[in-house]
Amino acid sequence: MQHFLYLVAAGLVAGSMNAVAGGGSFVTFPTLVLVGLPPIAANATSTVALCPGTLASTWAYRRELTGIGGISLRVLLPIGLAGGLSGAILLLITPGGLFDKVIPWLLLLATLTFLGGRRPGIWLRHYVCIGRPALLAAQFVISVYGGYFGGAVGLMMLAVWTLLETADLQAMAAARTLLVSTANASAVLCFILAGAVWWPEALAMMASAVAGGYYGARFARHLPPPVLRAFVVTLSAAVTAGFFVRAY
Repeated sequence: MQHFLYLVAAGLVAGSMNAVAGGGSFVTFPTLVLVGLPPIAANATSTVALCPGTLASTWAYRRELTGIGGISLRVLLPIGLAGGLSGAILLLITPGGLFDKVIPWLLLLATLTFLGGRRPGIWLRHYVCIGRPALLAAQFVISVYGGYFGGAVGLMMLAVWTLLETADLQAMAAARTLLVSTANASAVLCFILAGAVWWPEALAMMASAVAGGYYGARFARHLPPPVLRAFVVTLSAAVTAGFFVRAY
């Protein structure tokens, strides 16, 4: 029962975080490891548990969906599907011992992404302005990362998109949520077919993540972004440090 309450609470918090700024896997992944799942199974189960929540957020944003930099969502969606599937396959063929060593570095990458936010992309825009082909290639690579691990994948998308256009964060939020959901959905299908999901734990998180995702998207505009970013960065730094200690 105690583990069940941990999982439900983690799903609620993670779903809300994903709707607003991303980073939900920083809550669900370590919680699943804490209750006894192997890291690869925890990663796959976390992705499955959070996917309905991101889909709920997408539905809440449905009236604001638009392309990025003149690139239609009809072009971006297949790239997200292919990238997410490729990342999921890559995860499943990664030896467990190697993943234990890699995961702290992926967490560190995600933490630094949260710390920087869109600022690196905005700074680089003064010196680099990518074209549409480069953005599509970057979108595929980020989607692969999303299927493989996914921490801060939404912010990585935003950072790259700012190299093409200067739309504000709120204007990009709907597309970010949809494309993260797309990459996750293809990864989820792969994990389910491969039997990599621990269903009792996934289902315990799933319902609360949907609620958190839907209401988090609806009330995102009322949350102070600096406070939210400070919370996510602090949490992600603590989780990253813990996994470095665990692995090394």
